[in-house]
Parts: sequence; structure tokens; C-alpha cells
Amino acid sequence: MALPEAIRRATAGIVLAGGQSTRMGGADKALLMLGGKALAAHVLDRLRPQTACVAINANGDRARFASLGVPVFDDGHSLSDGPAFGVRAALDWAHARGDIAWIVTAPTDAPFLPMNLVERLLGVAETQKAAVVFAGTDSDRHPTLAAWSLTVRDQVHMLVEGDHARALHAIGDALGASVARFDKPADGRDPFFNINSPADLTLAGKWMDAG
Repeated sequence: MALPEAIRRATAGIVLAGGQSTRMGGADKALLMLGGKALAAHVLDRLRPQTACVAINANGDRARFASLGVPVFDDGHSLSDGPAFGVRAALDWAHARGDIAWIVTAPTDAPFLPMNLVERLLGVAETQKAAVVFAGTDSDRHPTLAAWSLTVRDQVHMLVEGDHARALHAIGDALGASVARFDKPADGRDPFFNINSPADLTLAGKWMDAG
């Protein structure tokens, strides 16, 4: 079932681009090129048609993302603090807009995200009355790929600063997170494939060339 337009108009897609990229030699992973386009641009292009607006959470010089033409906000923390601070900042950014009820987060290194990601996450949220929904495959959960209701914004603030090790899975568990399960395509490619190393980038390029 297609996502109702009223819900899509109240959903923001957020690319989490605050990692250290240590396995990439410290390179700015969001701006690594794949198929002639930056990784962050691939993720934005996946999220854009599924949401009302898109933005990037990234620390450092925001001007480096100017060519992508989307809002960029930081979370005020070091790169080593993890994506929980990015989610918290995304909830604050969406709250400040005043017209967003949900954010859907995605890491900057997942260029093959499903085009029904938002529909599936929010569908589970509706049927299970959940305020947080993680994407999952088989027995795995992907906490950086998730829908977060703005109703949990204050709780996320408390949990990030509390005793949950600032880990998204622990924060989600504390909020009663559900999981939307996705099947792998027949070709065996993981739609949530993360590019964590030069070898991963090469493999992703081969997949993209193969169509």
C-alpha cells in the first residue's frame, strides 16, 4: 500500500554523515564518488521521492556540501561520539521546521536503499503503534536506518545524555522500537549494503555498472 500523501508531506529524510571513515583512511565518505556522483547524493536521491524534504547531518565545514543543494546541520559533537547525536540533532532540526512529524534516517554510505523504505517503516509504525522503527534483514537490525517520531524527541535527548552508551539500538530498545523486515532481492544484493572500505566502493561500482 502506498504511503498516504499527508504522511509523506510530514516526513523528512536525513542523511547521517558524521562518521570518521577510518577504514577509508579518514576520507570524507559522504563525498566519495560512485558512478560519477557523491555517495551522499545517491542516498539523498533515494530518500527525496519518499519524503517531503531531505537534509544532511554533518560536522565540520558545511560549505563542502553546497553542490548538493540541501540543508546541512551539525550536532555539536566530535566525530567519535556516534550517530545518536545525529539523530538527536535531526529531531531538533525537524522540530524547528514545524511541519514534520517523522524523520527517516539513513547513513551516507548506503547507496542502494529500497525505494519503499519510508513506506515500509511508517507502515510498521502505524500497525504496531511504534514511535521508532528500525529497518532489518533476516535477524539483523540497522539502527541508522530508522523512522523516528518527533513525539520521542525529549526522550531521545534524555537517553543520549543518559546511561545508554549513546548507542542507537539501546535508545531504540528503550523506546520500544519495532523492526520492518526487508527481503534481499533475488540477485542477492543487500539493499542496506554499507560502503566501509575501498573494496566495498569497488564492489558497489561493479553493481552499479551491472544495473
